[in-house]
Amino acid sequence: MPPTGSVRSVERLGGVDVARGLAVLGMFTAHLAPGRAGDPWPQGAVQVADGRSAALFVVLAGVSVALLSGGARPVRGELLARARRRIAVRGALLVPIGLVLELLNAPLALILLQYALLFVLVLPFLALRAPVLLALAGVVALAAPPLVFAARDRLEAAPVGGEAVTDLLVGPYYPVGVWFAYLLVGLAVGRMDLRESGVRRLLVLVGAALAVGAHTVSWAWQQAAPSGDLVRLITTEPHASTTFEVVANTGVSLAVLGLCLMAQDAAPRLLAPVAATGALALTAYVGHVVAIGVLGSAVVWQPRASTWAAFIVVTVVLCTAWRAWLGRGPLERVLHEVSTRVSGGVEPRPDGVAAPAAPRQG
Repeated sequence: MPPTGSVRSVERLGGVDVARGLAVLGMFTAHLAPGRAGDPWPQGAVQVADGRSAALFVVLAGVSVALLSGGARPVRGELLARARRRIAVRGALLVPIGLVLELLNAPLALILLQYALLFVLVLPFLALRAPVLLALAGVVALAAPPLVFAARDRLEAAPVGGEAVTDLLVGPYYPVGVWFAYLLVGLAVGRMDLRESGVRRLLVLVGAALAVGAHTVSWAWQQAAPSGDLVRLITTEPHASTTFEVVANTGVSLAVLGLCLMAQDAAPRLLAPVAATGALALTAYVGHVVAIGVLGSAVVWQPRASTWAAFIVVTVVLCTAWRAWLGRGPLERVLHEVSTRVSGGVEPRPDGVAAPAAPRQG
């Protein structure tokens, strides 16, 4: 029997699930909604989801990592080691899922392999306090974009092979070298007491200031110095992976999370379907990629409002029903059970004491 120890039980925060549900549905919108950047309203509204939804997804991954390792009171010692094993196993389990999705050849920029690598990279940072994590995130947001751009230029000029690995680190979509900043911010946020109303208001105010400030400074700078090389470094276009885009997307993510935490407390029944979708986010994301792979690339390249609406309605209805009747989603259940057992079979009990998980019978 593994040893027990004192650990604070961290309840599931419904507002985090609501935000995660919005992130997943936002990715559906970016992939399937008619309209692109520059289109007149309302077709051009898809631009709001493009890039920002994936960033929110990764920020919330950082929040989840924090909650898995103690939340506002991070675990220490053996419990920290177990949390690291648990998170590492979850990341490892995402790799085969991501590789299978790649085989479907859906015309999408998939994020699960980057997600898995981010889970591994964050392990040494679990014991750090929120201010240190935010400072590190700022360093990454400032230093990583020019380094990633330089690496891309070098690779394009003199390819060295190993494109699958280099794409994960410096590729045009979700480069881990830059996107690690989002995970660090999420980890820092998860180290705060998200039940406190003051923390929620702070997230909204700081998030709005960051988003507006980054977009404003980027726009003004581009008007003053519109050279091509400079614009590549200062634009906030989706997936540009610039410092300004990272700051702007981080701001949007913080504001959305703060608002979702407030809204969940005010209207939990109204938001229950979105929260259920967020609780089954991995299953919902994988399901929509599989559906696109089966239906064919036309649903992406020739988008229709009816198809987009059908994906959202069917996903929300199925997730709500599954959550109500069966609890954890199928993929979420696999990640939870395998990672809990491999990490030592220990998970928090409602009384706050770590206890061995019940052995499988039969």
